[in-house]
Amino acid sequence: MNQPQSNDSYVLLGGDPATKRLKLLARIKWPTTKTLLQQVGIRTGMRCLDVGCGNGAVTLKLVLRVGPTGQAVGIDRDEHCLEFARRRAAQHKLPAVFRAENVTEFRAAPTYDLVYSRFLLTHLAKPEAALERMVQATQRGGWVIVEDIEFAAHFCYPACFAFSRYVDLYQRAVKATGGDPNIGPRLVSLFLDAGLDDVQVEVVQPTFRSGHGKRIAAITMAHIGEAVIQQGLASAQEVKDIVTDLDQFSADPRTILSLPRIFQVWGKKR
Repeated sequence: MNQPQSNDSYVLLGGDPATKRLKLLARIKWPTTKTLLQQVGIRTGMRCLDVGCGNGAVTLKLVLRVGPTGQAVGIDRDEHCLEFARRRAAQHKLPAVFRAENVTEFRAAPTYDLVYSRFLLTHLAKPEAALERMVQATQRGGWVIVEDIEFAAHFCYPACFAFSRYVDLYQRAVKATGGDPNIGPRLVSLFLDAGLDDVQVEVVQPTFRSGHGKRIAAITMAHIGEAVIQQGLASAQEVKDIVTDLDQFSADPRTILSLPRIFQVWGKKR
């Protein structure tokens, strides 16, 4: 049996494949993230940090909302994704800043009014340490916001073996690298342990009958294929078959597919 490794390995492909997947995910996830940021109270002049920003989709939304008197900084360890983000910022003449930093190592002075992260802590062997760094980067009275998943809470209709196998393989692959694919319900406790006040939670689960959202399962399965094979969880042929079956299932207009259950948690620094 593969033993979990505490190396914060990322089971999904990086580089250009990550950029394309994150672009699609950002498109289908933005409506619920937008509602969350509005509920917390993002406003003109705020200084924001997007931790694990990927291709910068949320960072670029933040910089639009804080205006010329605010600031939006995105950090990530994937330089390819960051270059994509910088090109997008330049294309739209947006003053967002993107830096290559690893969340397990970054240090920032407590200067930000809002520190945000989405779908990052689930991949870390020590999410508590990453959250502590996020809190440290937040000034007193500022907000820390995290969106993360409960992967086991995926669903589809009708039942689909390939979908069930995908959900199982993803969880096993993340656990093998020391991550927690079902960290979502833990977030409130992590926030309280980090000393945050006024901790609040919402749960969302986008579900699709058609469109880009139904493609995420097949795309994600393809992108974890290398990790799944290396860990001995499935053969290359099985991975290929699962992706094919998921594509066929999602193409049927009578089926529905969900994203993981997503926990949105926010709290204020004392």
